[in-house]
Amino acid sequence: MGPFDYIVVGAGSSGCVLAERLSRNAANKVLVIESGPVDSSPLIDMPRGFGRTLTDSKLTHVYVAKKTGGHNEPEYWVRGKTLGGSSSLNGMVYVRGQPSDYDEWDCDGWRWADLKPHFKALENHELGASDMRGTGGPLNITIHPTKLPVLEAMIAAAAEMDVPTVDDLNSIDGAGFGYQPRNIWKGKRQSAAKVFLRPAMQRPNLTVITDTDVLRLTHEGRRITGVRIRNAEGERDIAAREVILSAGALNSPLLLQRSGIGPADHLKGVGVEVLHDAPGVGRNMREHRLLRAQYRLREGSENAAFQGAGLYLSALHYFLFKSGPLTSAAFEVGGFIRTEPGSGRPDAQLGMGPMSIDTSTPGLSLHGFPGAMCGGYVMRPESQGSILIGGPDSATPAIIDPNYLATDYDRRVSVALFRFIRAMFTQPALAPFVVGEIDPSAGIETDDEIIDAYHRIGGAGYHAAGTCRMGTDDASVVDTRLRVRGVKGLRVVDISVMPSLVSGNTNAPAMAMASRAGELILADAG
Repeated sequence: MGPFDYIVVGAGSSGCVLAERLSRNAANKVLVIESGPVDSSPLIDMPRGFGRTLTDSKLTHVYVAKKTGGHNEPEYWVRGKTLGGSSSLNGMVYVRGQPSDYDEWDCDGWRWADLKPHFKALENHELGASDMRGTGGPLNITIHPTKLPVLEAMIAAAAEMDVPTVDDLNSIDGAGFGYQPRNIWKGKRQSAAKVFLRPAMQRPNLTVITDTDVLRLTHEGRRITGVRIRNAEGERDIAAREVILSAGALNSPLLLQRSGIGPADHLKGVGVEVLHDAPGVGRNMREHRLLRAQYRLREGSENAAFQGAGLYLSALHYFLFKSGPLTSAAFEVGGFIRTEPGSGRPDAQLGMGPMSIDTSTPGLSLHGFPGAMCGGYVMRPESQGSILIGGPDSATPAIIDPNYLATDYDRRVSVALFRFIRAMFTQPALAPFVVGEIDPSAGIETDDEIIDAYHRIGGAGYHAAGTCRMGTDDASVVDTRLRVRGVKGLRVVDISVMPSLVSGNTNAPAMAMASRAGELILADAG
């Protein structure tokens, strides 16, 4: 195969959009390499099928991260391994991040004014076009449609806590609460593979190969010449004019390090020959640390719709009408809050819905009684973790240290948002529904107990970013045109280049950033 003009490593949210953008020019010969299989499972299309696909070893990469806060149990991070990547398995909450997040990066070409047109061009929003929304794009965006009484009460409770009710959470640069925007259309998931990659695969200049691992980058001197791959046919090299890593904030830095681009002392220590000493590769990791509170309800819960006879009825409703509980995103309502008066920008994100998880049993099961949950995290965490290779072989587990809640700011806001959740569930609007808080969070009271709960029973937001930081300084991994410093012919295009984490979920930013990156790459090619 080859040579190609561009090799895109990874067919996730960024890789799918980038491949579509680059292959629009028929003169560009583009190859996309995905380590997982084709996205043929019917559970990918079913929105609430993610409860099963996230535990399917054929569709997921599983990483083991180090827990912090004095707890030594392993923590498992899951990422998509199929066409569409994590966009084929995630909770489908479409949140772009607040405009001020991008301006805070202070990177020429990546401010809100630069990215806003790309967000709008991607979208076909059911609320119609506005200054902050797009229509006519390939990605259908809808608002959660089923206004159950308990969901209305949750939104009203937030309003009683002085959080404005909004129709579109992506139309604000401040606090707001309402129904979640989702990339779901006519009851089906809108993954990046379905929306962007599959239509582009009809072009003769785009080649997509699956079930293929990229072992390392090939090079001549400091010029990257292609990739070494391995699949059922064995190992071989494929050449390209330019290689673009869109393997995600975990795999992109690991692939750089295995190829000799990373912190020299560590690479030498694990037996990798250094091509370029880049201490920032794998550093600056930002991740959301989530803690949920759960409540027993008198009525209004959907727990019964996901077990026993209720599940069969939900499945029947889905297959016949593509509607009902199985067509919902991870959370039905949510929003952005300020945890401290006068704090200016919102500092925490909440997601909530009418279900509760029985943590006393293995696996993912719901309570047999009516329940609800609300989870939250610090939107722009200051704590910085890291990801490093454990050895030159891709089969050697990575060393992941999230370094959760390492700063006073992260701890303070984490405590405040958890107390905010508790206060919401005592508001008059929710009083007719709520019986009381239940385990595992019930009984946690002091600030120290709350922080310990984040470490002990909390979880990752699955939004790790920043591990190949973009910037104008020499310590940044990529420049503002996403070219890897110290070598030629190599870029990174995924959320690993974020200087800091945006306010919320990362799927939408990954796609808009890839669209912007494609524009820059084509401009550089002349």
